[in-house]
Amino acid sequence: MRVLEAVPFEAVMEHFSRQHPHDPSDAANSNDEALRHVTNAQRILRGRWHKVLLDGPEVLRVALPWHLGEAGEVELVPRTGLTVTDAARRLSRLHATYATTNPLCAAKLARQQTDAPPLPLFLSTAPMPGPDYELLSGRHDLIHLDGLHRMLAWATAGRLTPGRWTPAYVAGLSPSDVGHGAGHDQDRLDVHAERQGGHRPDHVHDVAHVHRGLDPQ
Repeated sequence: MRVLEAVPFEAVMEHFSRQHPHDPSDAANSNDEALRHVTNAQRILRGRWHKVLLDGPEVLRVALPWHLGEAGEVELVPRTGLTVTDAARRLSRLHATYATTNPLCAAKLARQQTDAPPLPLFLSTAPMPGPDYELLSGRHDLIHLDGLHRMLAWATAGRLTPGRWTPAYVAGLSPSDVGHGAGHDQDRLDVHAERQGGHRPDHVHDVAHVHRGLDPQ
């Protein structure tokens, strides 16, 4: 992890609201739920937000909370949680059947499989209140607040490789985390949230062949 800077919560919220607006008329838009997780992280972790860069394998180790697969027939992540790696393996085993059993989730995954620069993730160092996290098991350095479909799409597309950096806002880093992570080396720091263009909120429009790309090959 490369810690770039401490960030006030107002800046975190400004970025989240600009890139992830909630549209209650869109069944695919779950940004209100993600916003609740982000605001809970602010309340519980007392505003300790940092902007960081995560190497590909670090993203693969992020813990994902309970996810029902957008009200589909197949539960994607159990209540005990899975890492991004394990959830991506589960998707690979389900392969094309997931597009039939969970069409909305599969469509959101397919839309994220692009070579466009990644939008920042929102993560925490502790689970949040509520049923999504209450049975999360294991010890994890980083836990999902927002970006589940992005991380899974990148994992199944083979994009989370060493040396490929992903920006993130992280709540709750300790002083030792910040001290070890802040190397201030400026290579690869061209991946900034402000430069991510062309993002649409988590809507699904005109998505064809939603099963394509879910196989790691």
